[in-house]
Amino acid sequence: MSPYDAVFDDPYCYEGTSVLKNRLDLRTQDELTEFEHAISSQRAEEPLPDGDLDQRHYCALHHHFYQDVYEWAGELRTVRTAKGGNAFCFPEYIDAHLTKLFEELASARHFCGLDADAFASAAAHFLAELNAIHPFREGNGRTQLTFLKLLADEAGHAIDLRRLDPPATLQAMIASFSGDEKPLTRLIRQLM
Repeated sequence: MSPYDAVFDDPYCYEGTSVLKNRLDLRTQDELTEFEHAISSQRAEEPLPDGDLDQRHYCALHHHFYQDVYEWAGELRTVRTAKGGNAFCFPEYIDAHLTKLFEELASARHFCGLDADAFASAAAHFLAELNAIHPFREGNGRTQLTFLKLLADEAGHAIDLRRLDPPATLQAMIASFSGDEKPLTRLIRQLM
């Protein structure tokens, strides 16, 4: 079963299921999860798309990781979705919110010149906003964390994602969705 709340027939899914339509026509969530993890991990070992740390670059990263899995890789979500009873940005507002968020990031010079603590705080806020928008139907987490690493590299703060604790990260993201960015800030700072 998909970890997302299903409140309607989702055109991204096979009829009567919560399994996302995929290029291999895998019909069980376990098979799809295994394939998605394997192929996105393989793609993570390849050179990432170049870009300007903007919305286009962010979408290119998603496409890079999921192009072998989903036809819509890199495209903005067109359906409403929620997780744990919390609704993400409605699809009709995704583009506008992403545009605003990435304009703010560019205005902040991608957080260059900030010390480690200030970077962690600014990056946590950016990541919390990006997560709340949740622009893709699936694959948001990996794309967010990869973008965070690129952002940190640009700002001169190396982040080691291999040290990431997935359950702690999930809890920090959930807390940030409710407005508490402190756990996410601490998590980012610990990765530096």
